[in-house]
Amino acid sequence: MSEFRLERDSLGELNIPKDAYYGANSYRAYENFKITDKAMDPYFIKAIVEVKKACAILNNKVGILSDKKMQAIVDACDEILAGKYLDQFIVDPIQGGAGTSFNMNANEVIANIANLSLGGSLGHYEHIHPNDHVNLGQSTNDVIPTAGKIAIIRYMDDLYEEVEKLVEAFDKKSKEFDEYIKMGRTQLQDAVPITLGQEFNAYRRVVKRGLKRFKAAKKELSYVNLGGTAIGTGLNADYYFVENIVTTLSDITGLDLNQANDLIDATQNLDGFLFTSSVLKTFAASLSKVANDLRLLSSGPTTGISDFKLPAKQAGSSIMPGKVNPVIPEVVNQVAFLVIGNDMTVTMAVEAGQLELNAFEPVIFYSLIESITALKGAISTLTLNCVEGITANKEKLRRKVENSVAIITPFAPHIGYDAASAIAKESMKSDKSVRELILEKGLMDEAEIDKILDYKRMTRPGILDEEHMEKN
Repeated sequence: MSEFRLERDSLGELNIPKDAYYGANSYRAYENFKITDKAMDPYFIKAIVEVKKACAILNNKVGILSDKKMQAIVDACDEILAGKYLDQFIVDPIQGGAGTSFNMNANEVIANIANLSLGGSLGHYEHIHPNDHVNLGQSTNDVIPTAGKIAIIRYMDDLYEEVEKLVEAFDKKSKEFDEYIKMGRTQLQDAVPITLGQEFNAYRRVVKRGLKRFKAAKKELSYVNLGGTAIGTGLNADYYFVENIVTTLSDITGLDLNQANDLIDATQNLDGFLFTSSVLKTFAASLSKVANDLRLLSSGPTTGISDFKLPAKQAGSSIMPGKVNPVIPEVVNQVAFLVIGNDMTVTMAVEAGQLELNAFEPVIFYSLIESITALKGAISTLTLNCVEGITANKEKLRRKVENSVAIITPFAPHIGYDAASAIAKESMKSDKSVRELILEKGLMDEAEIDKILDYKRMTRPGILDEEHMEKN
């Protein structure tokens, strides 16, 4: 018995595995686009099936798709949404043709499932046709970008949840370290005192700002061009269908989707995807800076900065016993590099659109989904395997402050910048403390110095010991 069935499309006849729910269009794409060796994204599959379900329901409502055909398509969609037949989506995520291969893959799988339910056979489409029924009132050019936006919105929701956990972890550490006085640093040199809690609160804030930008990106993505068909004019789609399809899709997806105000514009231009990519890039760059700080401030353990310790998660060297590396911040850095690189890919793909269509949507979706999923993983491990386990020695940090030449700064308003600078230089040269030199030169007495060397007050705005300034 043959292991194949013969199908015919516009290019001719083709042997298809006999039990396959995909058809000739899908198989040709499978053969043509062996690019990434990856399966189509499951969120993307779910989204395009939801689009097909919504279209079937509305085409039935306007009277151009029978109850029987509509129900067969809807039932087929529901089976896929329940997790069946996912292995039948065989086209590569990166493909030529603006996503036509993926659209036809969905059309064929749904049509074959529906045909079987109506007593038909695989590949013959005697009851439900992939184009005439499943794709009725649609084009690749409105289906694919709409499904892509739905998928990315859901990925953004997943990312949002992970970022919220990281914000909470930084918040807890900022409170735990609120009284830990340490030296701040600018350009890797001692600056003025700060609390470790203040540093971690700054990390919390920069990460939290990303959440606001994520919401803005989701809003951009919520405007879809479904109903525009080939170039945004809505040709071959019923007028009522065009006016109501996005509302129907919103009900099915549970997402707050909106039809674009100008479907021609929305079909031509993909700036919403670029905006989303820029938001991800901005977040990745900020997160990478935080990871850099974690690596620097934990450097050592005996000859580095060593302001705090990262939790030890694995052996750091095949030759140096006992070495532990900052592997979690390092992987965060690498993910940031990936996201920033993907942003360039998205930028070029969005720019490369021509006339009424952008043919490069597949690589845009691939890049954005890769960026979001990688960021989600990086943030998860950063939260669980790094931030939550950071520890610090309060007294060790305080001693560093006391021994730093940089504590000359709050004395400058009292003794003048030039005198303070001279004391700083002498301190570094002589190894005498700032306190010792100020006393030695008779510039202030012990009580006056103690008022100024209030390290906690140094972490807040103000001129220390202003009364002394007024007196002089």
